[in-house]
Amino acid sequence: MEVDLSPKLCKKVYGGDGGSYYAWSPAELAMLKEGNIGAAKLALEKNGFALPRYSDSAKVAYVLQGNGVAGIVLPEKEERVVALKKGDAIALPFGVVSWWYNKEDTELVVLFLGDTSKAHKTGEFTDFFLTGSNGIFTGFSSEFVSRAWGVDDKAVKTLVGNQTAKGIVKLDGSFKMPEPKKESREGFVYNCEEAPLDVDIKDGGKVVLLNTKNLPLVAEVGLGADLVRLDGKAMCSPGFSCDSALQVTYIVSGSGRVQVVGVDGRRVLETTVKAGHLFIVPRFFVVSKICDPDGMSWFSIITTPNPIFTHLAGRTSVWKALSPQVLEASLKVSPDVEQLFRSMRMNEEIFFPPPK
Repeated sequence: MEVDLSPKLCKKVYGGDGGSYYAWSPAELAMLKEGNIGAAKLALEKNGFALPRYSDSAKVAYVLQGNGVAGIVLPEKEERVVALKKGDAIALPFGVVSWWYNKEDTELVVLFLGDTSKAHKTGEFTDFFLTGSNGIFTGFSSEFVSRAWGVDDKAVKTLVGNQTAKGIVKLDGSFKMPEPKKESREGFVYNCEEAPLDVDIKDGGKVVLLNTKNLPLVAEVGLGADLVRLDGKAMCSPGFSCDSALQVTYIVSGSGRVQVVGVDGRRVLETTVKAGHLFIVPRFFVVSKICDPDGMSWFSIITTPNPIFTHLAGRTSVWKALSPQVLEASLKVSPDVEQLFRSMRMNEEIFFPPPK
Protein backbone atom coordinates (compact mmCIF):
# COMPACT_ATOMS: atom_id res chain seq x y z
CA MET A 1 0.00 0.00 0.00
CA GLU A 2 1.34 3.45 -0.92
CA VAL A 3 1.96 5.87 1.94
CA ASP A 4 1.11 9.56 1.62
CA LEU A 5 4.34 11.57 2.06
CA SER A 6 2.69 15.00 1.88
CA PRO A 7 3.98 17.51 4.47
CA LYS A 8 1.63 18.32 7.33
CA LEU A 9 1.13 21.00 9.99
CA CYS A 10 0.71 20.15 13.68
CA LYS A 11 -2.55 20.46 15.62
CA LYS A 12 -3.22 21.64 19.17
CA VAL A 13 -3.60 18.88 21.77
CA TYR A 14 -4.05 20.92 24.95
CA GLY A 15 -3.23 24.30 26.48
CA GLY A 16 -4.44 27.50 28.08
CA ASP A 17 -3.16 30.92 29.21
CA GLY A 18 0.36 29.59 29.81
CA GLY A 19 0.79 28.10 26.35
CA SER A 20 -0.10 25.11 24.19
CA TYR A 21 1.15 21.69 23.19
CA TYR A 22 0.82 20.58 19.56
CA ALA A 23 1.46 17.27 17.84
CA TRP A 24 1.48 15.62 14.45
CA SER A 25 -0.94 12.71 14.26
CA PRO A 26 -0.04 9.40 12.58
CA ALA A 27 -3.66 9.34 11.37
CA GLU A 28 -2.79 12.32 9.13
CA LEU A 29 0.91 11.69 8.59
CA ALA A 30 1.08 7.93 8.09
CA MET A 31 4.89 7.82 7.90
CA LEU A 32 5.04 8.59 11.61
CA LYS A 33 3.57 5.17 12.33
CA GLU A 34 5.45 3.47 9.53
CA GLY A 35 8.76 4.88 10.73
CA ASN A 36 8.15 4.70 14.51
CA ILE A 37 8.60 8.46 14.80
CA GLY A 38 6.88 11.01 17.05
CA ALA A 39 6.72 14.77 16.48
CA ALA A 40 5.37 17.52 18.72
CA LYS A 41 5.81 21.20 19.55
CA LEU A 42 5.57 23.15 22.82
CA ALA A 43 4.74 26.87 22.74
CA LEU A 44 4.94 28.77 26.05
CA GLU A 45 3.66 32.31 26.59
CA LYS A 46 5.29 34.67 29.10
CA ASN A 47 5.36 33.00 32.55
CA GLY A 48 4.17 29.76 30.95
CA PHE A 49 5.34 26.65 32.82
CA ALA A 50 5.22 23.16 31.28
CA LEU A 51 4.83 20.87 34.28
CA PRO A 52 7.40 18.12 35.07
CA ARG A 53 6.92 15.03 32.94
CA TYR A 54 8.69 12.04 31.47
CA SER A 55 7.98 10.32 28.18
CA ASP A 56 7.75 6.84 26.70
CA SER A 57 10.10 7.93 23.90
CA ALA A 58 13.67 9.17 23.53
CA LYS A 59 13.73 12.58 21.83
CA VAL A 60 15.74 15.44 20.48
CA ALA A 61 14.38 18.88 21.43
CA TYR A 62 15.17 21.92 19.27
CA VAL A 63 14.42 25.54 20.27
CA LEU A 64 12.74 27.18 17.30
CA GLN A 65 12.08 30.56 18.92
CA GLY A 66 12.62 32.57 22.08
CA ASN A 67 14.57 32.14 25.30
CA GLY A 68 13.68 30.16 28.38
CA VAL A 69 14.71 27.71 31.05
CA ALA A 70 14.49 23.93 31.25
CA GLY A 71 14.97 21.55 34.14
CA ILE A 72 16.42 18.16 33.20
CA VAL A 73 16.77 15.21 35.57
CA LEU A 74 18.48 12.04 34.35
CA PRO A 75 17.68 8.83 36.27
CA GLU A 76 19.30 8.94 39.72
CA LYS A 77 20.95 12.28 38.96
CA GLU A 78 20.51 15.82 40.27
CA GLU A 79 18.39 18.38 38.45
CA ARG A 80 20.18 20.46 35.86
CA VAL A 81 18.64 23.87 35.21
CA VAL A 82 19.73 25.10 31.78
CA ALA A 83 19.20 28.37 29.96
CA LEU A 84 17.62 27.96 26.53
CA LYS A 85 17.91 30.09 23.41
CA LYS A 86 17.02 29.85 19.75
CA GLY A 87 19.03 27.16 17.99
CA ASP A 88 19.62 24.97 21.05
CA ALA A 89 19.39 21.20 20.60
CA ILE A 90 18.89 18.99 23.66
CA ALA A 91 19.07 15.18 23.77
CA LEU A 92 16.41 13.63 26.04
CA PRO A 93 17.05 9.90 26.61
CA PHE A 94 14.56 7.47 28.15
CA GLY A 95 13.72 8.17 31.77
CA VAL A 96 14.50 11.89 31.67
CA VAL A 97 12.18 14.12 33.69
CA SER A 98 11.92 17.63 32.26
CA TRP A 99 10.10 20.91 32.79
CA TRP A 100 10.09 24.07 30.65
CA TYR A 101 9.56 27.71 31.56
CA ASN A 102 9.38 31.02 29.70
CA LYS A 103 9.85 34.32 31.55
CA GLU A 104 10.27 36.48 28.45
CA ASP A 105 7.74 38.44 26.39
CA THR A 106 8.59 36.45 23.25
CA GLU A 107 6.93 33.05 22.92
CA LEU A 108 9.22 30.09 23.60
CA VAL A 109 8.72 27.38 20.97
CA VAL A 110 10.39 23.96 21.25
CA LEU A 111 10.21 21.17 18.66
CA PHE A 112 10.37 17.52 19.77
CA LEU A 113 11.29 14.70 17.39
CA GLY A 114 11.93 11.16 18.56
CA ASP A 115 11.78 7.39 18.34
CA THR A 116 8.48 5.72 19.29
CA SER A 117 9.51 2.11 18.69
CA LYS A 118 9.07 1.44 22.43
CA ALA A 119 6.14 3.80 22.93
CA HIS A 120 2.61 2.89 23.99
CA LYS A 121 1.32 4.15 20.64
CA THR A 122 3.40 3.90 17.49
CA GLY A 123 3.98 7.32 15.97
CA GLU A 124 2.96 9.25 19.10
CA PHE A 125 4.59 10.52 22.28
CA THR A 126 2.86 9.75 25.56
CA ASP A 127 3.92 12.02 28.42
CA PHE A 128 3.51 10.98 32.04
CA PHE A 129 3.02 13.99 34.31
CA LEU A 130 4.31 14.15 37.86
CA THR A 131 1.89 16.97 38.74
CA GLY A 132 -1.28 18.55 37.38
CA SER A 133 -4.83 17.34 36.93
CA ASN A 134 -3.50 14.26 35.14
CA GLY A 135 -0.44 13.78 37.37
CA ILE A 136 0.40 10.79 39.53
CA PHE A 137 -1.08 12.28 42.73
CA THR A 138 -4.55 12.22 41.21
CA GLY A 139 -4.30 8.52 40.38
CA PHE A 140 -3.28 7.13 43.76
CA SER A 141 -5.68 6.89 46.65
CA SER A 142 -5.28 9.18 49.66
CA GLU A 143 -3.92 6.29 51.69
CA PHE A 144 -1.16 5.53 49.17
CA VAL A 145 -0.18 9.21 48.84
CA SER A 146 -0.15 9.62 52.62
CA ARG A 147 2.01 6.56 53.27
CA ALA A 148 4.37 7.06 50.30
CA TRP A 149 5.21 10.69 51.04
CA GLY A 150 4.65 10.70 54.80
CA VAL A 151 2.01 13.44 54.89
CA ASP A 152 -1.33 13.66 56.70
CA ASP A 153 -4.78 13.65 55.11
CA LYS A 154 -5.00 17.44 55.10
CA ALA A 155 -1.76 17.74 53.14
CA VAL A 156 -2.94 15.02 50.75
CA LYS A 157 -6.13 16.97 49.99
CA THR A 158 -4.06 20.09 49.35
CA LEU A 159 -1.61 18.27 47.09
CA VAL A 160 -4.37 16.76 44.99
CA GLY A 161 -6.95 19.54 45.16
CA ASN A 162 -4.63 22.36 44.08
CA GLN A 163 -3.62 20.64 40.87
CA THR A 164 -6.39 21.67 38.50
CA ALA A 165 -4.43 22.44 35.31
CA LYS A 166 -3.32 19.94 32.68
CA GLY A 167 0.24 19.99 31.41
CA ILE A 168 0.81 23.77 31.24
CA VAL A 169 0.14 26.53 33.77
CA LYS A 170 0.75 30.29 33.90
CA LEU A 171 2.74 31.40 36.94
CA ASP A 172 2.47 34.73 38.69
CA GLY A 173 5.03 37.17 37.34
CA SER A 174 6.58 37.59 40.79
CA PHE A 175 7.20 33.86 41.25
CA LYS A 176 10.90 33.01 41.26
CA MET A 177 11.88 29.88 39.34
CA PRO A 178 15.34 28.28 39.71
CA GLU A 179 18.12 30.19 37.97
CA PRO A 180 20.12 28.33 35.32
CA LYS A 181 23.84 27.75 35.67
CA LYS A 182 26.18 28.21 32.73
CA GLU A 183 28.00 24.95 33.39
CA SER A 184 24.71 23.02 33.29
CA ARG A 185 24.59 23.37 29.51
CA GLU A 186 27.83 21.42 29.05
CA GLY A 187 27.11 17.99 27.61
CA PHE A 188 23.36 18.63 27.55
CA VAL A 189 22.86 21.46 25.04
CA TYR A 190 24.40 22.19 21.64
CA ASN A 191 23.52 25.42 19.84
CA CYS A 192 23.26 24.69 16.13
CA GLU A 193 23.17 28.38 15.14
CA GLU A 194 26.46 29.20 16.87
CA ALA A 195 28.34 25.95 16.24
CA PRO A 196 31.19 25.60 13.73
CA LEU A 197 29.83 24.84 10.27
CA ASP A 198 30.30 21.32 8.93
CA VAL A 199 29.46 22.51 5.40
CA ASP A 200 29.66 26.11 4.14
CA ILE A 201 29.15 26.75 0.43
CA LYS A 202 29.04 30.32 -0.89
CA ASP A 203 25.60 31.16 -2.32
CA GLY A 204 24.66 27.53 -1.68
CA GLY A 205 24.04 26.66 1.94
CA LYS A 206 25.33 25.76 5.37
CA VAL A 207 25.04 22.65 7.56
CA VAL A 208 25.61 21.96 11.25
CA LEU A 209 25.56 18.29 12.27
CA LEU A 210 24.42 17.02 15.65
CA ASN A 211 26.05 13.70 16.50
CA THR A 212 27.89 11.80 19.23
CA LYS A 213 31.02 13.94 18.79
CA ASN A 214 29.44 17.24 19.81
CA LEU A 215 26.58 15.95 22.00
CA PRO A 216 27.39 12.47 23.38
CA LEU A 217 23.86 12.01 24.81
CA VAL A 218 22.48 11.51 21.29
CA ALA A 219 23.99 8.02 21.44
CA GLU A 220 21.46 7.19 24.17
CA VAL A 221 18.66 8.75 22.16
CA GLY A 222 19.69 6.83 19.03
CA LEU A 223 19.17 9.81 16.73
CA GLY A 224 21.38 12.19 14.80
CA ALA A 225 20.26 15.60 13.58
CA ASP A 226 21.24 18.53 11.42
CA LEU A 227 20.33 22.16 10.82
CA VAL A 228 20.48 23.15 7.16
CA ARG A 229 20.24 26.68 5.79
CA LEU A 230 19.83 26.92 2.02
CA ASP A 231 20.48 30.25 0.31
CA GLY A 232 17.94 31.84 -2.02
CA LYS A 233 17.18 29.75 -5.14
CA ALA A 234 19.93 27.26 -4.24
CA MET A 235 19.52 23.50 -4.63
CA CYS A 236 20.32 20.61 -2.31
CA SER A 237 21.91 17.69 -4.17
CA PRO A 238 19.75 14.58 -4.61
CA GLY A 239 20.81 12.06 -2.00
CA PHE A 240 19.76 9.19 0.22
CA SER A 241 20.64 7.66 3.57
CA CYS A 242 22.82 4.65 2.93
CA ASP A 243 22.53 3.15 6.42
CA SER A 244 18.78 2.41 6.35
CA ALA A 245 18.01 5.55 8.35
CA LEU A 246 14.76 7.48 8.11
CA GLN A 247 14.88 11.28 7.74
CA VAL A 248 12.29 13.50 9.46
CA THR A 249 12.37 17.14 8.37
CA TYR A 250 10.76 20.21 9.94
CA ILE A 251 10.83 23.44 7.91
CA VAL A 252 12.02 26.16 10.29
CA SER A 253 11.77 29.14 7.95
CA GLY A 254 11.30 30.06 4.31
CA SER A 255 9.82 27.89 1.60
CA GLY A 256 10.76 25.81 -1.41
CA ARG A 257 10.07 22.77 -3.55
CA VAL A 258 10.76 19.14 -2.68
CA GLN A 259 10.89 16.04 -4.85
CA VAL A 260 11.30 12.47 -3.59
CA VAL A 261 11.99 9.47 -5.82
CA GLY A 262 11.29 5.97 -4.55
CA VAL A 263 11.05 2.37 -5.75
CA ASP A 264 11.15 1.73 -9.53
CA GLY A 265 12.29 5.30 -10.16
CA ARG A 266 8.86 6.72 -9.40
CA ARG A 267 8.47 10.27 -8.12
CA VAL A 268 6.46 9.73 -4.94
CA LEU A 269 6.38 13.35 -3.77
CA GLU A 270 6.46 16.70 -5.51
CA THR A 271 5.29 19.56 -3.35
CA THR A 272 5.94 23.00 -1.94
CA VAL A 273 6.94 23.23 1.71
CA LYS A 274 6.86 26.21 4.06
CA ALA A 275 7.66 27.04 7.70
CA GLY A 276 5.85 24.71 10.08
CA HIS A 277 5.61 21.77 7.68
CA LEU A 278 6.86 18.33 8.69
CA PHE A 279 7.58 15.56 6.20
CA ILE A 280 9.36 12.21 6.29
CA VAL A 281 11.58 10.58 3.67
CA PRO A 282 11.50 6.74 3.80
CA ARG A 283 14.67 4.67 3.97
CA PHE A 284 16.78 4.68 0.78
CA PHE A 285 14.42 7.09 -1.04
CA VAL A 286 16.20 9.94 -2.86
CA VAL A 287 15.27 13.51 -1.90
CA SER A 288 16.20 16.92 -3.30
CA LYS A 289 15.11 20.48 -2.52
CA ILE A 290 15.17 23.85 -4.32
CA CYS A 291 14.37 26.86 -2.18
CA ASP A 292 12.51 30.05 -3.05
CA PRO A 293 14.28 33.44 -3.40
CA ASP A 294 14.17 34.16 0.35
CA GLY A 295 15.96 30.92 1.22
CA MET A 296 14.88 28.05 3.46
CA SER A 297 16.10 26.36 6.63
CA TRP A 298 15.16 23.03 8.15
CA PHE A 299 15.94 20.87 11.17
CA SER A 300 16.05 17.12 10.60
CA ILE A 301 16.53 14.04 12.71
CA ILE A 302 17.94 10.86 11.26
CA THR A 303 17.20 7.54 12.93
CA THR A 304 20.85 6.74 13.68
CA PRO A 305 23.30 8.69 15.89
CA ASN A 306 25.95 9.11 13.17
CA PRO A 307 24.18 9.06 9.79
CA ILE A 308 25.89 8.49 6.45
CA PHE A 309 24.50 9.96 3.23
CA THR A 310 25.23 9.20 -0.39
CA HIS A 311 24.85 12.10 -2.83
CA LEU A 312 24.11 11.66 -6.52
CA ALA A 313 25.41 15.01 -7.76
CA GLY A 314 28.35 17.26 -6.90
CA ARG A 315 31.98 16.58 -6.02
CA THR A 316 31.19 13.60 -3.80
CA SER A 317 28.67 12.07 -6.20
CA VAL A 318 28.65 8.30 -6.42
CA TRP A 319 28.64 8.67 -10.22
CA LYS A 320 32.22 9.95 -10.09
CA ALA A 321 33.38 6.78 -8.37
CA LEU A 322 32.10 4.61 -11.21
CA SER A 323 34.37 3.93 -14.16
CA PRO A 324 33.64 5.70 -17.49
CA GLN A 325 32.88 2.40 -19.22
CA VAL A 326 30.25 1.49 -16.65
CA LEU A 327 28.57 4.88 -17.06
CA GLU A 328 28.63 4.64 -20.86
CA ALA A 329 27.08 1.19 -20.78
CA SER A 330 24.47 1.86 -18.08
CA LEU A 331 23.40 5.29 -19.36
CA LYS A 332 23.72 4.16 -22.99
CA VAL A 333 25.61 7.28 -24.05
CA SER A 334 28.73 8.11 -26.06
CA PRO A 335 32.09 8.83 -24.38
CA ASP A 336 31.62 12.56 -25.05
CA VAL A 337 28.28 12.67 -23.21
CA GLU A 338 29.67 10.55 -20.38
CA GLN A 339 32.60 12.96 -19.97
CA LEU A 340 30.25 15.95 -19.95
CA PHE A 341 28.03 14.28 -17.37
CA ARG A 342 30.99 13.39 -15.15
CA SER A 343 32.64 16.82 -15.38
CA MET A 344 29.59 18.90 -14.43
CA ARG A 345 29.45 19.94 -10.76
CA MET A 346 32.93 18.46 -10.40
CA ASN A 347 34.06 20.98 -7.79
CA GLU A 348 30.74 21.64 -6.05
CA GLU A 349 29.63 20.14 -2.77
CA ILE A 350 26.09 19.13 -1.74
CA PHE A 351 24.55 22.58 -2.37
CA PHE A 352 24.36 24.22 -5.78
CA PRO A 353 24.03 28.01 -6.15
CA PRO A 354 21.29 29.28 -8.50
CA PRO A 355 22.07 29.39 -12.23
CA LYS A 356 23.65 32.67 -13.37
